[in-house]
Amino acid sequence: MARYTGPKHRLARQVGVNLLDKTSQSLQRRLAVPPGVHGKKRKKKLSEFGLQMREKQKAKIMYGLLERQLKRLVQTVQTKKGETGEMILAMLETRLDNVVYRLGFTKSRNMARQIVGHGHVLVNGKKVSIPSYQVKIDDVITLSLKMMKNLKVIESLEEKEGNVLAFLKKEKVGGKLVRMPKKDDLEVPFNMQLIIEYYSR
Repeated sequence: MARYTGPKHRLARQVGVNLLDKTSQSLQRRLAVPPGVHGKKRKKKLSEFGLQMREKQKAKIMYGLLERQLKRLVQTVQTKKGETGEMILAMLETRLDNVVYRLGFTKSRNMARQIVGHGHVLVNGKKVSIPSYQVKIDDVITLSLKMMKNLKVIESLEEKEGNVLAFLKKEKVGGKLVRMPKKDDLEVPFNMQLIIEYYSR
């Protein structure tokens, strides 16, 4: 299945929650009405499967994942010891594109995915062009010299100055993962248990 490249507002409206990296009055108005021609009239209660699918969609939209990527990630974690929900969240948050976004190098995960894919991100001084690359503790993330001069990157760094999550450490021209993310570090707009149940069917 190809990655969705259409209007992002449509995705947010589909699940009834703003999962995008920014908001607007227009989006907030649209979220109040379910999708479809008869949106205002439709108030059908979702089945258990429907609820699970909606939460799965939220995670996919938020992190920009394809179905097979999220499924593989969840199934990989389910073979390990530990709290499954927290480990899934940690793997999502330590994807390279997400870490680039969380460090404030970009204003959106989509832009972060693009600059990683174009080879502008370095991990421990080596170019990594795989957005799903799993960042490890003490990995140092920096941008190429060309990208550090990019106006959008400069603007993003100024906007997010000093606003970095506890599991990351921001440095002048880079940052690193100091520990694995925990559930208490984040507020996510989806129910992780329902996602686990969906892929455990």
